Amino acid sequence: MNKVTRFIHHHRRVRHAVYQTDTNIRRSVIRSALLLLGFAAVHVTAMVWLEDMALWHAIWLTMTTLTTVGYGDVSASTPAGQAATMLLMFICGITLMTFLISDYVDFRIARRERIRTGHWDWNMADHILIINSPKYNREAYFQRMIMQIRESDEYRDTPIQLLNEDFPDGLPDSLRQLGVVHTTGLASRPEDLKRAGAERASHIVVLARDEYSADSDSYTFDIAYRLFELHLGHLTIVECVEDSNRPRLRNLQIKTVLRPIRSYPEIIVRAMVAPGVELVIEDMFTHADDHPVRFPVWLEGERWADVVNAVVQANLGTPLAYVTKDGEVVTHPDGDHHVHAQSLIILVHTEKTPTIRDVQRAIEVHFNIHAAKLD
Repeated sequence: MNKVTRFIHHHRRVRHAVYQTDTNIRRSVIRSALLLLGFAAVHVTAMVWLEDMALWHAIWLTMTTLTTVGYGDVSASTPAGQAATMLLMFICGITLMTFLISDYVDFRIARRERIRTGHWDWNMADHILIINSPKYNREAYFQRMIMQIRESDEYRDTPIQLLNEDFPDGLPDSLRQLGVVHTTGLASRPEDLKRAGAERASHIVVLARDEYSADSDSYTFDIAYRLFELHLGHLTIVECVEDSNRPRLRNLQIKTVLRPIRSYPEIIVRAMVAPGVELVIEDMFTHADDHPVRFPVWLEGERWADVVNAVVQANLGTPLAYVTKDGEVVTHPDGDHHVHAQSLIILVHTEKTPTIRDVQRAIEVHFNIHAAKLD
């Protein structure tokens, strides 16, 4: 009885300890279950020995006693057998069974709390791991980004995990409903990277912590270096605030380095779905390399393919769209489409931006030559 008393006292201390974890609770559940099985086995043996019962009848009596059902079809008749059954009922059927159920409930509560606060080990594989979060409008940004990821057939059902310390009270409902899970931690700590399953991820995205501060590149570089050491650079998309820091990140074999453009998380999604496309899109937001320009050019039914040829052959850029006479923008028309336009939108190089007259002359020359050949 002393051992049973010490067990009960220890059990209470564990149950009410402030440092209790799901691991401690799991061990307590297992310990209670094993002790319960041990008492049940002793009672079965006692019934076979003291009551001369068949093994199955002894097991049946033990189970009905443990669950306090007591059908009465089988019962102990000797004083020793009755005493053993009473001990089983009060020690196991009431005390231990109560502890076992209570511990299981505690385990479920602790598990739910660890999941909510991002301390659960998801043990994911082939998932998209998004490290850090934007400084502003985190929920709206992640919601838009994840919805864009889900738009791709390839990643419609791919697990998505966030690794940051910005949701200590749990993810907002809007993100949980999109199937996102969260790990609270810092990617600069190897143990947190391991807990987030970085080595098993299919894509890793490292967001700039502050898209307006070049200082965040230092933290990004630290994460990129740790991923480089794990040979994960070829899976990684990194945001870099200061263009001068890009070469350092590329030296770590990072697959894609982008400027943080918070209004359009679609750029990051494009980097996953169609690598290389993101660079074309990124250029459209800046004047660093290529950028789109609108040129007033009057067209009266010329084929789109001929218009594109005229501009490209003159080395002026690449037509992307045209503006109709009613002001409607038509993007990427078919080659045989006949264009009635007031303007062209052309992707040009920043250092070689043509004038309006250059574009008009190129189209005039091209169609004059074409008309002469037909004559």
